[in-house]
Amino acid sequence: MALLDSLARKPQAPAAEPPARTLPHNIEAEQALLGAILINNEAFYRVSDFLEPKHFFEPIHAEIYELAGRFVRLNKRADPISLKDHLPSDLIIEGLSVNQYLARLVAEATTIINAPDYGQNIYNLAVRRALIEVGAEIVNLAYEAPVEATPTTHIEDAERRLYEVAEKGRYDSGFSNFANALTKAVDMTAAAYKRDGKLSGLATGLRDLDTKMGGLQASDLIILAGRPGMGKTALATNIAYNVAKSWEGEQRADGHMKTVNGGIVGFFSLEMSAEQLATRILAEQTGIPSSRMRRGDINDSDFDAVVDRVREIQHLPLYIDETGGVSVAQLAARARRLKRQRGLDLIVIDYIQLMQGSTRRAMEGRVQEVTEITTSLKALAKELNVPILALSQLSRQVESREDKHPQLSDLRESGSIEQDADVVLFVYREEYYLANKEPRPGTTEHEKWRNEMDAVDGKAELIVGKQRHGPTGPVLLQFDAEVTRFANLDTTHRPDF
Repeated sequence: MALLDSLARKPQAPAAEPPARTLPHNIEAEQALLGAILINNEAFYRVSDFLEPKHFFEPIHAEIYELAGRFVRLNKRADPISLKDHLPSDLIIEGLSVNQYLARLVAEATTIINAPDYGQNIYNLAVRRALIEVGAEIVNLAYEAPVEATPTTHIEDAERRLYEVAEKGRYDSGFSNFANALTKAVDMTAAAYKRDGKLSGLATGLRDLDTKMGGLQASDLIILAGRPGMGKTALATNIAYNVAKSWEGEQRADGHMKTVNGGIVGFFSLEMSAEQLATRILAEQTGIPSSRMRRGDINDSDFDAVVDRVREIQHLPLYIDETGGVSVAQLAARARRLKRQRGLDLIVIDYIQLMQGSTRRAMEGRVQEVTEITTSLKALAKELNVPILALSQLSRQVESREDKHPQLSDLRESGSIEQDADVVLFVYREEYYLANKEPRPGTTEHEKWRNEMDAVDGKAELIVGKQRHGPTGPVLLQFDAEVTRFANLDTTHRPDF
């Protein structure tokens, strides 16, 4: 033991500094790709959807690539003759003038067939350089951590930065000029024109809701609220299934899948298990109540219907996380991981009041904690560029009113939820409240009650209480309580609603 103590006290010789290493790059690949673009401008389109000027290691190569791209997009010829006048005439590159260097690029060009491979190589090396930078910052932060920082915070921040590198090859977007914003707006319009239903967002499968909202919009935080028994989870499950069922993708030039219709769904179920959600979906699709499935109260025909439906839907891109009490930071990390590994177009959270914020916010009170949660969810929706559909409970003050239609002020901790949400939806079923007011049978009041029940039987309202970019008001839906299914209301046969 004394020997160990003496060794511990003995000063250690300083470790030798590791030799400086050059960041990974491939100048020859950059030169060959630029040469191919200058010979045949079609090569630019083979790489432009994933390769950006910042991915080039050599600054002059980034400048040439950006300049060539501007020419090509303006339908102008990009070649050494047209580019030379837009580069500094006194610039010397590897002992060559601009004219000589551009000529050398053409002489050492690859073929247009190999352009995507060279572009991918350049992109991969740029990602590796970004990883090295992130790694160095993580190491430095671990050595010199602030007093208030925790290892969990470091890990979550590291995962966020790694996600940004994997997804975009950059750390933040900074300012975007108006021309880029207009291009994105036109792209969104074109995508809406091609998509089923001509919607700019994800189709929910509920016709009237899609008409009012234009679908679920990317980067929106959508709050779906209601009192217990209204069917919040059922509606969220229906929407998640409809989006996943409609999913179609196409292969991009960089090997990743691009969603062209429907979407890949991440469902965070903080209250129900994955098995319970799956049972609900099966009940909705087969028309067999989930209560009968759980009791085994089915016949051979029912079982065959369940098996057939399972075969049809088992490969849907619907991923369920059933972890209870997940923190907003953990949820964000898991969502980033899902998008990186499998893709992600919609996040559903059931429900906000079961989530946790940071320890510091929790100590300040539940209102501050929920504020942190909703603010973080809105930031996550923008970061991942996907809609987040988050369920929320309503306060009990609804029950004390004669008119039980929900209002924005009924949201629990409504200040932050209402402020951060882009859209607020309320589920309301008059049938639920009337069923608890049945008068004594045989009386005049009972007859009147029966007529009122018939008028609202199987009907629901989805009230758009807030929408930043569209109208508000009610959307009328059909609701089948036995199989927990919301559907479009058949107004042709039921015009009394």
